[in-house]
Amino acid sequence: MAMYPPPPQAAGAPATGGASGPRAGFWRRFAGAFIDGILLGIVSAILRAATSYGTGSLLGLAISAAYFTAMIGSGRGQTVGQMALGIRVIDFNTGGPIGYGRALIRWLVSIVSTIVIFLGYFWMLWDKEKQCWHDKAANDVVVPVQYYPVS
Repeated sequence: MAMYPPPPQAAGAPATGGASGPRAGFWRRFAGAFIDGILLGIVSAILRAATSYGTGSLLGLAISAAYFTAMIGSGRGQTVGQMALGIRVIDFNTGGPIGYGRALIRWLVSIVSTIVIFLGYFWMLWDKEKQCWHDKAANDVVVPVQYYPVS
């Protein structure tokens, strides 16, 4: 199993081997998710127009799963929306990438976070680590790239 060096620490951030520095705030995360939602919404709308509504919706859901799993699970740990906002997803303990399996779990639990009147997303507002339910399920945190640069 590959070991990742601890991320470079900003001045004043504690140096431990994991994700001990600043977390991305609610509005920054919301804006990144909004951008991803627009991109995936366009793709899904095109698929529904090109096929039957049900088939297009299922294809759109599959593309969404693949998009979030591939992008978050990669070494960058970022979707297009997160890149635009300068945030990324990292492992809570090591500060490294979370991998594709945990990225898929994160995506699946994000659906639950949405179904329960977005409570899973709002959870970060009072959580000490600013984690949503899907962050907790995948044992990750969302952090500013300026403190945890993409290597």
